[in-house]
Amino acid sequence: MIRKYLFFIILLSFSYSVAISQVKMIDQVIAVVGDKRILYSDVEQQYYQLIAQGEKTTADTRCQILENLLVQKLLINQAEIDSIEIPESQVDAELESRMRYFVTMMGSEQKLEEYFKKSTLEIKEDLRDDIREMALTDRMKREITGNISVTPTEVKNFYKSLPQAEIPYIESEVEVNQILVYPKYGEKAVFEVREKLLAIRQRILDGENFATLAVLYSEDPGSATRGGDIGWASKSDIDPEYAKAAFGLKKGSVSKIVESSFGYHIIQCLDRTEERVHTRHILMKPGMTPEVKQEAIDRLDSILFLVRTDSFTFEKAAIAFSEDKDTRLNGGQLVNPRGGPRWKMDELGSRDYSVIKNMTVGEITSPFESMDAKGKTVYKILLLKKRTNPHIANPEEDFNRLKEMTVEKKQLEIVNRWVEDKIGATFIRIDPEYRNCKFTIKGWLKS
Repeated sequence: MIRKYLFFIILLSFSYSVAISQVKMIDQVIAVVGDKRILYSDVEQQYYQLIAQGEKTTADTRCQILENLLVQKLLINQAEIDSIEIPESQVDAELESRMRYFVTMMGSEQKLEEYFKKSTLEIKEDLRDDIREMALTDRMKREITGNISVTPTEVKNFYKSLPQAEIPYIESEVEVNQILVYPKYGEKAVFEVREKLLAIRQRILDGENFATLAVLYSEDPGSATRGGDIGWASKSDIDPEYAKAAFGLKKGSVSKIVESSFGYHIIQCLDRTEERVHTRHILMKPGMTPEVKQEAIDRLDSILFLVRTDSFTFEKAAIAFSEDKDTRLNGGQLVNPRGGPRWKMDELGSRDYSVIKNMTVGEITSPFESMDAKGKTVYKILLLKKRTNPHIANPEEDFNRLKEMTVEKKQLEIVNRWVEDKIGATFIRIDPEYRNCKFTIKGWLKS
């Protein structure tokens, strides 16, 4: 119940549009907590996510899902009563972190958009409410549980109390440092792109349809088929340079050429408010010539020479030369979005995975082509710092992981006691179809 509870609390509906589309249903309210509703589709959505992830399901699975949702809604209901709010900046930061993780898993932003047939912004909007509720739930749990600490003895006792089947299996994990550089496009390639965009912009000003030209010429696969429309976005949702230009436009007007981290754009403002803007764009990127690729490889070879001749450690070279702002200052160390420096092999991007899988600890790769979190072509070298062997968790090798599990258990016990106290003072209604569920917490099915 401990791990299941936490799993459902943090589970995002990243793939719900695929899973739920396979289920034909007439939606209905199956439970109410305070003024919060739980829908039939909420339960089915999580049920099919479990199946898609290879989790085993039983006749009780839907009841477990419903109970987790009941707890979540009770926490959110109380958070609103207590006037607890989550800053939008926190939601935006978590969105960015999740999106980077999803892009890494899929291989590129383009592949992510193609798989879900949605733009990155649309995927973010689908996730926004889930992330806000998750953050509000976590904040309320912290209010309830306070700062919990556990002793080494408690951790060892918790480990001894686990049935053999519940002791986690730790897959092989790696710790990796990188030095990354972006290709530097030649002046000729940039000039050619700008000339093409200038010609297209003039055609728009002369009366041609922006959307039609976006379909014909834009190199943004996520929006080109929709006439370049990327929907509504806040400043934090989009590239800073794109945002600066978009929020400076009047409704219906077209920007000059805008350079962003993705390439070069012309932007049309469809509508806007003080906080959000609705735009369409045409994106073009300078051509990746063999000379551009070789220049990036040569830069990395020069850095690699300094490392191999002991002029720099890999970490100091990353600080001095890497162009990845997310890893440069910590010596190039890749930090997993789920926390910490360790990565399961299947969490790495496909290109990085293929390079790392046959490496030995301490080995440094030759320069190779890869993708960054936004799907842009990059070149990098990697250092394999550590590799763990797969094993059954034990206190000697996995004390911190077991400590987290011990803390989670104590938190869950405190939250469950709080829930039992709150059930009696909160309006709760559960559809008769679910009244035979054997819930873990008593009191849900009021007589």
